[in-house]
Amino acid sequence: MKKMIYSRRASLLTLVAALALAACGQEQAEEPGAQQEPPAHKVEVAEMARQNIPLNKSYPSLLRSDREVTLVARVNGFLEERHFEPGQLVEEGDRLYTIEPDLYQATVNQREADLQSARAELFRAQRDAQRFEQLLSQNSVSRQQYDQALADQRVAQASVAQAEAALTSANLDLGYSQVTAPVSGMISLSQVNVGNLVTSGTELATITPLDPLEVRFQLPQRDAFELRRQLSDGSDLSDLRALLSIPGVSGGSDFELEGHLDFLGSRVDSGTSTVQASATFENPDATVLPGQFVRVRIEGLQRFDVMAVPEIAVTQGLMGPQVFVLDEDDKARARTVVLGEVAGPWQIIREGLAPGERVIVGDTAGLEPGMVIEALPFNGNAEAIVAEAEQEEAQQQAQAAQAMEEGAADGQPAEGEEGAQ
Repeated sequence: MKKMIYSRRASLLTLVAALALAACGQEQAEEPGAQQEPPAHKVEVAEMARQNIPLNKSYPSLLRSDREVTLVARVNGFLEERHFEPGQLVEEGDRLYTIEPDLYQATVNQREADLQSARAELFRAQRDAQRFEQLLSQNSVSRQQYDQALADQRVAQASVAQAEAALTSANLDLGYSQVTAPVSGMISLSQVNVGNLVTSGTELATITPLDPLEVRFQLPQRDAFELRRQLSDGSDLSDLRALLSIPGVSGGSDFELEGHLDFLGSRVDSGTSTVQASATFENPDATVLPGQFVRVRIEGLQRFDVMAVPEIAVTQGLMGPQVFVLDEDDKARARTVVLGEVAGPWQIIREGLAPGERVIVGDTAGLEPGMVIEALPFNGNAEAIVAEAEQEEAQQQAQAAQAMEEGAADGQPAEGEEGAQ
């Protein structure tokens, strides 16, 4: 847009110069030696002051699901059943595979019987220890016999604990024979067919959670610093709106999901000078899938305590980018500046301007150094000024196109004229 504005300004400057020369020639012909002061040029002027500028930025990212889970078998046996269809959305806790549960149920039954036997042995040992304790008080048995009864009781107690642990392990294996979904998401193709023998560690399938989506991306160091400064002033991460833009999803048009920023890293990557961040997006229809390249746009970012002018106020001079400032005589003076970021309709100025200086922020078409300026108030709406300039430029282009068409029509010979020549 700037290049188009600069081109239009160059044309206007040429037109203004030609008109000025013609006017001067006419005045000199009518009144030799008379000079007339040109009228002041009316344009919006703003007094520079540091301000906070809202900034919308987007960052590239490759979608991936950090909660993706690979299902593996935890017991040995034949795969008897599969309880899902590939590509199906499964819920946490849904049964997915059955691996020979009868074998492990039999083991559980055996361990239960072993536990009952150990408890019966413990009961007998406890009764013996109680009797020997009474007999010892009557001097009917020796101390050694009583100690042996106590030892048998403790051995029986240990056997019960061992049987309980074996039963717990058998119940775990029985539970592992039914493979369930640890998370909700879309399940992949099965890696093993029904009827195959699987062992502990055999991969079965993959579940990819799709709602919500957690997207990780990298913030440039300065953006992360400004964001931390913003958060230190009382803002919260959840207050920052995030938009996930996926190009060409629906009918070739861009598609967006709304979410919020929920993490900002605490260290800078020395290799990339970036800080990791993440945002969460609701994806109820599973429209977006991991592996897609997307852009994450953060709304609510700001640049603090900066100098900024409407983008249209910046022109290209011999020494680089420049703006026009007013001196004490209300005359325009070109000032070379160092540009920062573009924030919507605003252009951040890093160097070249000081607070209190008056800068021409309206359309600079036709302006020249030394021109007297009649300052119009600026209401702070940079977007309106840029839109007005674009509208004016479009009108001038339409008029120029119409003039070219009329000129071409006038230059064509009338019907039969070419033959007469």
